[in-house]
Amino acid sequence: MAGHSKWANIQHRKGKQDAVRGRIFTKIIREIGVATRAGGGDPKDNPRLRLALDKAFANNMPKDTVERAIKKATGELEGVTYEEIRYEGYAPGGVAVIVDTMTDNRTRTVADVRHAFAKHGGNMGTEGSVAFMFRKLGVLSFAPGADEDRITEIAIEAGADDVIVHPDDQSIDVVTAPEHYQTVKAAMEAAGLKPDQSEITWRADNDIAVEGDTAIAVAKMLERLEDLDDVQNVYSNADLPAEAYQ
Repeated sequence: MAGHSKWANIQHRKGKQDAVRGRIFTKIIREIGVATRAGGGDPKDNPRLRLALDKAFANNMPKDTVERAIKKATGELEGVTYEEIRYEGYAPGGVAVIVDTMTDNRTRTVADVRHAFAKHGGNMGTEGSVAFMFRKLGVLSFAPGADEDRITEIAIEAGADDVIVHPDDQSIDVVTAPEHYQTVKAAMEAAGLKPDQSEITWRADNDIAVEGDTAIAVAKMLERLEDLDDVQNVYSNADLPAEAYQ
């Protein structure tokens, strides 16, 4: 591992999300809608919707906003239908990037994503050009100073695949298969070990460390992609120093 602080990057993301809460609400509402149309409006029978609701309430989304999004998706209220499209490509320094979008206008979205890549020295690739480098995982992140022994004990008992202690800052990641994520998360919280951040995400098998001007360019490109209205999530294998975000 390159030694850049994973925790510093997590904190940056959280701070940025707090600053654009309205945009976060929009993304979550779209995810609720797509999840509902795919698997129904009952979260007990729809794991994807349950994840979206967890994210909604973690971001303090009002309950009536959540209920309205579900009703629009089930047809009880009039709403917009979104399709999911994934784009792949490379940022400067050979960094692999996946961009997941939800859109009601494919032409607009691909133009916006392509422009974000090009503006910061990256280039879009074809479908599957970088996705093979990533795995879908559940990740529960704990701040430096968390009780490693207790976290490890509960996580393994609950069915987690791995517990990673990052040597640079001693933050801890509990890694699970997606289908075990909810079970492990519930077990950790029942034991009084609430993660500071948790999600099902796509994580690269190997990260690429980038420094200096290249790191700044990569950070700017990832942030520009995340700021696009139609973009839900951006994943990369960049290992960036905290100063790249300044």
